[in-house]
Amino acid sequence: MSPVNFRGDDITSNQMAKLTMPLHNNFLKLDSKGNLHIKRGYAWDGPSGPVVDTKENMRASLVHDALYQLMRNEFLDPDVYKDEADKIFEKICIEDGVLEEIAHVYYLGLKIGGRPSTDPKNKKVVHIAPEPRA
Repeated sequence: MSPVNFRGDDITSNQMAKLTMPLHNNFLKLDSKGNLHIKRGYAWDGPSGPVVDTKENMRASLVHDALYQLMRNEFLDPDVYKDEADKIFEKICIEDGVLEEIAHVYYLGLKIGGRPSTDPKNKKVVHIAPEPRA
């Protein structure tokens, strides 16, 4: 069984380590049992770097981007969770059809170059569209 399960239009993963307290925002929820719930409407940009977006790596990139966002926003400690998040990316890629060798290269790329994306100094600016005028 996949560690990430789609429920309707949302996604849930039970791969993260257990936390001492739950955390959540408008689109992400990580409970104390390690269940990550990503709500419909969460925006992410697919795999980064030289990796081309494919149906085989999009689910992995969704979960991975959400976990990195939680690290950037200081809900998760990158020193504790970054490697785990990178391994989850590799595992989901393999489950979704990426060759193991290629998925491992992706993992190594994240291991070597992913640290800045977990740094709170690199928080993404969130822009919210205005309500339509009546």
